[in-house]
Amino acid sequence: MVTVEVTVAAVEQRLAAGELACPDCGGVLARWGWGRSRGLRGPDGVVTVRPRRARCRSCEATHILLPVLSLLRRADVAEVVGMGLELAAAGWGCRRIAVRLGRPVTTVRGWLRCWSRRAALTAAVFTSWLVALADDPAAVLPAPARTAAADAVCAVTGFAFAARARLGMLKVPTWLLVSAACHGRLLAPGWPPA
Repeated sequence: MVTVEVTVAAVEQRLAAGELACPDCGGVLARWGWGRSRGLRGPDGVVTVRPRRARCRSCEATHILLPVLSLLRRADVAEVVGMGLELAAAGWGCRRIAVRLGRPVTTVRGWLRCWSRRAALTAAVFTSWLVALADDPAAVLPAPARTAAADAVCAVTGFAFAARARLGMLKVPTWLLVSAACHGRLLAPGWPPA
């Protein structure tokens, strides 16, 4: 699986130009049909996505090109999940977050359990990326928060700040940058790797 832009036109253009690389061998990806359409719950309603499939010209492996707005194995867009994680870091409980976001309590509870299980490792990964991107890491490193899950949210938002500053992506939302950085695997099993 490869994470790509939100717009289909941009993905098609990059595929035609041979700009997308196979994550397995580094070869060039080419068009190979489409994945099934699915609806993702966004902040303003359902967003329908139909991910492009691509095949490597070298190793012939096929990949789904996952739009950056989605997270692997989640029915909500990255920005909605991110808002829930930020609210939890601010001390909100899962019931209150669920009401605020209009999501089932069980869904929000699932996000928070998954996030808290891997919070320390996620914080370490995003902090290392933040340090690699920042001109002055000491100036942007977040102060310790009251919980490991809140520390992880601080590390993620600090990384997004450093990435926007370094890469000139000032208008890209935080959670889209995060989704792109972790290839949509933020709450997926096995990420971050130990």
